[in-house]
Amino acid sequence: MAEHRPRATAPRAAGPSGTSESPGEETAAGSSDSVTDPTAALLGLLDLSPAEGAQTDEEIFVGTSARQPSRRVFGGQVLAQSLIAAMRTVEPTRDVHSMHGYFLRAGDADKPITFGVQRLRDGRSFSARRTHAYQNGVPILSMIASFQEPDDGVEHQDPMPAGVPDPEDLPTTADLLGGFDHPVARAWAYERPFDIRHIDAPLYLTNEGSKEPRNAVWMRSLGPMPDDPDLHRAALAYASDYTLLESILRPHGLSWIQPGMSVASLDHAMWWHRPVRVDEWLLYVQSSPSASGARGLAAGRIYNRGGELVASVAQEGMIRIPRD
Repeated sequence: MAEHRPRATAPRAAGPSGTSESPGEETAAGSSDSVTDPTAALLGLLDLSPAEGAQTDEEIFVGTSARQPSRRVFGGQVLAQSLIAAMRTVEPTRDVHSMHGYFLRAGDADKPITFGVQRLRDGRSFSARRTHAYQNGVPILSMIASFQEPDDGVEHQDPMPAGVPDPEDLPTTADLLGGFDHPVARAWAYERPFDIRHIDAPLYLTNEGSKEPRNAVWMRSLGPMPDDPDLHRAALAYASDYTLLESILRPHGLSWIQPGMSVASLDHAMWWHRPVRVDEWLLYVQSSPSASGARGLAAGRIYNRGGELVASVAQEGMIRIPRD
């Protein structure tokens, strides 16, 4: 097995499957009686244990899941953990630059997840890894990630949108949902490891404001993160699954509590362009170019506060609503 990358210890937070479930069906950080430090909980989820001596062509790691009211694994969690498992098998000088994953089955948040990593290629500049996340002997996620040695080349980027309100001027999720006595509302308000602040009116309870197929949020981890770039990249994958499908819901007047609506992530692709810290504010700009056949496509761009495009994301989601 390749030498494992160093594992960072969890700091103190600075504040209170076949599908991947979306925010209408799950919470990202566990039940109110199990999580007191969301940032430490996130780091614990990303601290996978190697399984020595496994008789398989895969390198095996084991991880836990965050307990949730729905008992289903949050898609961003298994994406981030699968990425960490792949990182453990790659030379530390090679950084992940892309990831493509398919959610195959719903995961059970009350059971551990086994991650099997297969070395697909190690070239002069690039490495490729395939990770399968298993529960009950079958894969719940299949992912391929690519890694690259640092290199120089041409550079350009889409500019960061202008005129966006500062995150300090926007309400937190706790401001919006903290007064509701419901396990999902409490989990969103206080137990997620990320502070999510919507630019437009959020879709937690109602769909107000713009009906364009666009969405944007500021986000950052609730507490400081260790200075390990791999942890920040994996944590960004975790957070990238929170609100992306909202760009599909907005033009149709749908909110996350729409009666009878069923939403699930089908696949997820991500590209890392530049260094990123998730404990600093990031602007996540999202749009949906198409929805049809009970599926919608959403794309996202993630900028740091200095205007650098640090990552791009794409996801197709299943969105079913009751027929009249």
